[in-house]
Amino acid sequence: MSFLFPSFLWGLLALAVPIAIHLFNFRRTRRVYFTNVALLQTVQTTTRSFRRLRDWLILLARCLFLAALVAAFAQPFIPSKSSLGLSRQGATSLYVDNSFSMQNEEANNAPHRRYIDIAVGKLDQLLTLFRNATSLQLLTNDFSADEQQTATAEAIRDRLASIKLAHTPRTLEAVYRRQRNLLASTGRGGTHQLFWFSDFQKSTAGDLSRLKVDTADRVFIVPITAQAERNVAVDSVWLTTPFVREMQNNSLNVRLRNSGREAVQNLPIRLFLDDVQVSTASVNVPANSTGDVTLTVNVTKKGFHRGRVFFDDQPITFDNDYYFVIEASPAIRVLHLYGQKPAGPDYIQAVFDNDSLFAFRQFSAQNFDVGQLKGTDLVVLEGVPQVSGTLRTELDQFVKQGGSMVVVPPARPDAGSYGSFLSSLNVPGLQVNPVDAAPIPVAEPDRRTPFFADVFQQGFRQEVLNMPQATAVWQWNGGDRLLALRSGQPFLTQSRVGGTDGRQGQLYILASPLSADYGNLAQHALFVPVMYKMAALSVRPQRTAYSFDDNVLTFPATANAANAADRAVYKLKNKSLEIIPVQRLVGNQLVLELPKANQLSAGQSVEAGYYELQRTATDGSLQTERIIALNHGRAESQMAFYSPAELRQVFANQPNVEVFDSIKDSDFGQALERENLGTNLWPYFLVAALAFLLLEILLVRFLKA
Repeated sequence: MSFLFPSFLWGLLALAVPIAIHLFNFRRTRRVYFTNVALLQTVQTTTRSFRRLRDWLILLARCLFLAALVAAFAQPFIPSKSSLGLSRQGATSLYVDNSFSMQNEEANNAPHRRYIDIAVGKLDQLLTLFRNATSLQLLTNDFSADEQQTATAEAIRDRLASIKLAHTPRTLEAVYRRQRNLLASTGRGGTHQLFWFSDFQKSTAGDLSRLKVDTADRVFIVPITAQAERNVAVDSVWLTTPFVREMQNNSLNVRLRNSGREAVQNLPIRLFLDDVQVSTASVNVPANSTGDVTLTVNVTKKGFHRGRVFFDDQPITFDNDYYFVIEASPAIRVLHLYGQKPAGPDYIQAVFDNDSLFAFRQFSAQNFDVGQLKGTDLVVLEGVPQVSGTLRTELDQFVKQGGSMVVVPPARPDAGSYGSFLSSLNVPGLQVNPVDAAPIPVAEPDRRTPFFADVFQQGFRQEVLNMPQATAVWQWNGGDRLLALRSGQPFLTQSRVGGTDGRQGQLYILASPLSADYGNLAQHALFVPVMYKMAALSVRPQRTAYSFDDNVLTFPATANAANAADRAVYKLKNKSLEIIPVQRLVGNQLVLELPKANQLSAGQSVEAGYYELQRTATDGSLQTERIIALNHGRAESQMAFYSPAELRQVFANQPNVEVFDSIKDSDFGQALERENLGTNLWPYFLVAALAFLLLEILLVRFLKA
């Protein structure tokens, strides 16, 4: 037996008081003599023996009362069998996982309760064991300012009612590091004890093999045994084609993932566009697999349109909505740089300047602002005699940063300048052909090439095409051949140049000028679809949605924004929330870094939905550049959890970590106290003290001499 407060045992010195009273009776007695005392002597002897016995019994009852009372204040207990034990006086940190996965419910017991409610109930029972503690800390995934201070058990119990589900999952390593930092800031030394209440989801718990608990800490893991029954979430949404045209049917693909053990049959999917339901479908999703469904979208006007995919999947509902944004008929920004204005027809201008799909600009290569490249998707470099100086540097950087460029040679190209320029873009071996070269027919293209996948109609696949003729003014090595002359020389190639942000630039090279003196490609029916295809591939396919887990968002910068990049300030606005992210301009791409949850101001939180990307102009006005959709990550949608046995195996080499089995709420507190605090004996000693006090009263009342 041990004592929680052994200093109270000094109170046993109070036993000397009744003993002293018993041994030293200061009452004086008078002796009375009688003539015949024989009979009285016998009665007197009998009464004195009885009184002596009564006094000893009263003394014993008093001493036992005082001893039991002192022992009750010292709080005796039988030590626990656990090697860890648990201290009511040490600093204690309590972590409750309030991530969205804790929204799940018990499947086998009625009434069904959420895991977060079970965890709070167990924690409330634990607080009864620390009712007198003043150094308790409650931590959730919020990592809020209120969690940086210790409090009493009653204050912690009051905060339990305000715990809400949060969208920011935390790894156990981050939780432990946070608890250690906060407990260290309290200035309390000695051993700390930490409790973790969680469903221990594998996708968010992190790499537990890297989690090393300090030997001075004692960690008690209380898993909420979760069952991976079923849960469906949207994995991704994408468009079949890179463009959405107004007044046309466009296909939108939705991929759903079922991370549970039960297959989902005929799940209704609803599609909303600008808050109006426009399409429905049903999908079957096998267990631990994915299912795809295609929905039809028809928009009536240009610009950005807010979309949402919704389905009803119980009991986990936080991932039943998926937000996305599509842009109808986005303008492709084409920049035409020419060496000399052609005397005849301007074929490039004729292709791009008469279609609202393109934002077309053209300048002489000798006198144009190189800053225009930052707001451009496709550059057509036509008839420039040589590429050198600032023009070469900027074009080289433009392609390497993910831009697309078409090189149309002049009649007499400078082999030196073009050779070194194209060689830096991974196109070596440039050679200029003789001036008097004869025109050669262009060979039919391989229609299986992805570039021509949607250029030719299906019905004409087997017919022989009437191909143009061309006089090649140069030839080169490298690149994928899209078109070739019948002599075997390349006529049009496509080369991919690695971009600095992961996006590959596209370089297209033609073998002949567009003037009629060097062939009839510009007058041929093949010319327009080929140029359109180059323009279409110059822009990234629309990314319909982003995730808060992406951290870094990249968008094409508009021409105005690119020119005013040094003065522009971008912000993301969602209802009353405004965020100014870290931002920079890389080439013609705007890069934004999303803030972490702990970097937001007090009271701010990021929610899934639509965000306006606004730019502050020089005059202070706000201009909305685009609308983006942000969703929370889908890691918590994966229904896989660590079992108590798996947790024990992970922490097998750390004896200061104890893992509980699934314990019912009704006996969790008792089991924890029995295994880690031992058995309290002070209630029994208190009852014994009252019993001895009652015994003394009875002895005094009924045993009279």
